[in-house]
Amino acid sequence: GASAKRSLVRKLKMKVLALVLSLSAHGLAYVNKAPRKDFALAATKKDMMALAEANPDYLGQSLGLWDPLGCLNLDFWTLGNEATIGYLRHAEIKHGRVAMAAFLGYLAQSTPVVSGPHAKLPYSGYEPGLTPPEQWDAIPLAGKIQIFGIIGMLESYGEILPQHYCNGGLPGYYPPIKGNRFELIFNLYDPFNWFDDNKDKVRGRQVEINNGRLAMLGIFSIISESKVPGSVPLITGLIPEYKGDYMARSSVQICEVETTHMNT
Repeated sequence: GASAKRSLVRKLKMKVLALVLSLSAHGLAYVNKAPRKDFALAATKKDMMALAEANPDYLGQSLGLWDPLGCLNLDFWTLGNEATIGYLRHAEIKHGRVAMAAFLGYLAQSTPVVSGPHAKLPYSGYEPGLTPPEQWDAIPLAGKIQIFGIIGMLESYGEILPQHYCNGGLPGYYPPIKGNRFELIFNLYDPFNWFDDNKDKVRGRQVEINNGRLAMLGIFSIISESKVPGSVPLITGLIPEYKGDYMARSSVQICEVETTHMNT
């Protein structure tokens, strides 16, 4: 009768409620699921020792782990030791890339193609025959601000990562930028797709780190020789002397512009 019907309805309601709760719990479990760490990396001092000694080149076989200041034991910004090691690994790779660009840039700017006469001046203030650092000094302040602005934007975008290098992400990884805006037709890393992702990535990273370290030594040798002729015997007589100040030239120019503006 009526009581049996009510009992059946009650059972159906309980089953529906149980089904809804189970689906809700499953949905919540899915939403709150921790993100996968597809390239989680170990980042302890012991791991760094093994990584350095695994490098088959001269540096890895002769020096192994080289940490004279004990930076691998530090804790930057209370992030923890492993996060600090991730930061240091990323910083070394990034500085190596900058040094490679600087070294090759110095060589390119020393050629007549760049430093020679031009039918149309590359920028206001350009003079033929300037050395690479003198070419930088000749760039107007507005041009330097544009250069540093672009660098700052690229640096900021490079921190937007699926997994940050301080939290187990891949050191040295730079996200693709191609297509994010209509004018971005190339990626900053591997713009022409020259590198094969199927090759040994571990060996490729070792080569990049070694080349970056060599480039850091190279560009600082050039800078030292240009400021103190004879300080680097291997390249003495090959690098023109530079009378300016590598570290303060831009700041001096900015102060001069500000002073001129205030006086007028």
